[in-house]
Amino acid sequence: MSSSSFESPENKAAGGRLPLNQYVEGVLAGDRVVLARAITLIESRLAADAGKAALLLDAILPHTGRSRRVGITGVPGVGKSTFIDALGMHVIRDRGERLAVLTVDPSSPISGGSILGDKTRMEKLSAEADAFIRPSPAGGHLGGVARRTRETILLCEAAGYRNVLIETVGVGQSETAVRSMSDFFLLLMLAGAGDELQGIKRGIIEMIDGMAINKADGDNLQKAERARGEYASALHLFPPSGDGWTPRVLACSSLKNTGIAEIWQMVLDHEAQLSASGRIAERRMQGDLQWMEDLISMGLGEMFRAEPGVAERLPKLRQDVRQGRVSALAASRELLGLFRPPASPSP
Repeated sequence: MSSSSFESPENKAAGGRLPLNQYVEGVLAGDRVVLARAITLIESRLAADAGKAALLLDAILPHTGRSRRVGITGVPGVGKSTFIDALGMHVIRDRGERLAVLTVDPSSPISGGSILGDKTRMEKLSAEADAFIRPSPAGGHLGGVARRTRETILLCEAAGYRNVLIETVGVGQSETAVRSMSDFFLLLMLAGAGDELQGIKRGIIEMIDGMAINKADGDNLQKAERARGEYASALHLFPPSGDGWTPRVLACSSLKNTGIAEIWQMVLDHEAQLSASGRIAERRMQGDLQWMEDLISMGLGEMFRAEPGVAERLPKLRQDVRQGRVSALAASRELLGLFRPPASPSP
């Protein structure tokens, strides 16, 4: 198999962690077993792991930033995993490059569990020595990605993977975070699934760098070509992007392996144009700044919920808001009044 078995942070005790230098050396050597364990470390919610995870990321940071980061999203049933399987095989077999795939599986809102089944749907890619597939649960994190997807990208880059594909949960109002962490944002669509131009949010259309109409084969071929033309015409109605790139719409078949090479060439053309103008570097810088802000918000949220007064009062106020006895505004004001952030250490 191309990637190590998934190691859940909840099932891995902190005492089983490797020394920091072994994580660093293993990742930089491209050891997939150590890479998987390093990802588990940074995904961990254990307080004891936080410091080592930060040191690990600082140590490998000089070896990051050398990959193509491609975000892939799409409507339910569009065949993202099958498409990535075909695209990944093209990258590995036809272009001779290594590939990491970060898949995000929906988490149950009840149990918090995740099926983590994307790996089993990429049958060809899973058998490739030059592919690393890492499924992670969304865990309730918004943006269509997992809580530590950005950090996982850095680890994969440090391990020598030239290409990193990020598969999101699906298209929705929150499917935007992947745009800020990828160089190329691809939207997969289906033909013949209803009103073509009403099936997706305008916000997603405004962010994409390219669109692919999947399952363009058999009886669906003509529908796919018609949908491609409709979407291409619709994209011309949007104002041009600030980076000078005009999104393209292509048709493909993951099963027949048609149009796959052309889609990857679109990614390469985009990279060449934006690299020449410095736009990719600027896009990554803005993404890093946004992630810093997001991490601050996440950290403050964790500190807020850990405050004893808040932790004690929160369940009762949630019940009151749920039953309409207290407004959300009043409840939030009371909880914020109970929050006492830790004092900064004296200089």
